[in-house]
Amino acid sequence: MRARPVAGILLRQFYLIRGSPVRTLPMFAWVAIDIVMWGFITRYLNSMSAGRFNYVPTLLGAVLLWDFFTRIMQGVSTAFLEDVWSRNFLNLFATPLTTYEYITGLVITSIVTSAVGLVVMLVLATAVFGLSFFALGLMLIPFLLVLFCFGIALGILASALVLRLGPASEWLVWPMPALLSPFVGVFYPLSTLPQWMQAIGHLLPPAYVFQGMRSILTGHALSAAHLASGAALAVLYVALAGYFFSRVFRYALRTGLLARYSAESVS
Repeated sequence: MRARPVAGILLRQFYLIRGSPVRTLPMFAWVAIDIVMWGFITRYLNSMSAGRFNYVPTLLGAVLLWDFFTRIMQGVSTAFLEDVWSRNFLNLFATPLTTYEYITGLVITSIVTSAVGLVVMLVLATAVFGLSFFALGLMLIPFLLVLFCFGIALGILASALVLRLGPASEWLVWPMPALLSPFVGVFYPLSTLPQWMQAIGHLLPPAYVFQGMRSILTGHALSAAHLASGAALAVLYVALAGYFFSRVFRYALRTGLLARYSAESVS
C-alpha cells in the first residue's frame, strides 16, 4: 500500500470541506443537539428519582458512545458518497489507485471527522452535564476501539452496497445504525430482549461494549473475555467488509458497472 494515493484521498476531502463550510456543520451540530437533548432528559430523570440513581453516566454515556459509533460509520460512507454525488468515482479508479488504498483513505477521513464530533460531545457532556468518563478508566480505550472497528466495517459494507446497487440505494446507508440499536442494548441490558433478539445482539460488537460499560458504572466486574469476544467480532467484520467491497469492486470492473456508475440505479 502506497502513502501518496491515500494522501490524495485525504487531500480531496480536505478541499471539499474547505471549499464548502456547510460540510463542517454536520461534523458537530447533530452530535451537539443529541448531547443537549439527552443531557436534559437525564437531568429530568435524576430529579424524578430524587437522587436514588444517577442517569447521567448510564444514559448520556450510552448516547455519547453510540453517536461516536454512528459518526465513524457515516464518516466512511459519506466520504464514499461524496465521490458518488460528484460522479468522480470512475475518475479515481482511472488512476493506479487500489481498492485498499481507497478504503484506507476513507477510514482516515472518518477518523478525522469523527474526532471533531467526539471532542464536541465530550466538552458538552462534561462542562454542561457533569459527565465524567474517568469513571470508566482505561477501559474507555478498548470500548472506543471496538466501536471504531465495527463502525468502519459497517461504513465499508454500506459503501459496497451502494457501489453494487447504484446511487439510488444510498437510502440504505442512513438507517443502518438505527436498525441495529435495538439489538445491541444501547440503553438497556440484552436480558430485556426476547431470545431471538439476544441471539442477534451477541453477534454485534457494540452489545459487548454497552454491557461492559453498564457493569463498570454499576460497580460490577467486567469480564475481559466478554470484551475480547466483542473485539474479535469487530476485527472479523472489518476483514469481511473489506473483502466484500473488493469483490463488489471487481464485479463492477468485470461487468462494466463502474463505467455506468452515473446512472440512478443499476440492475
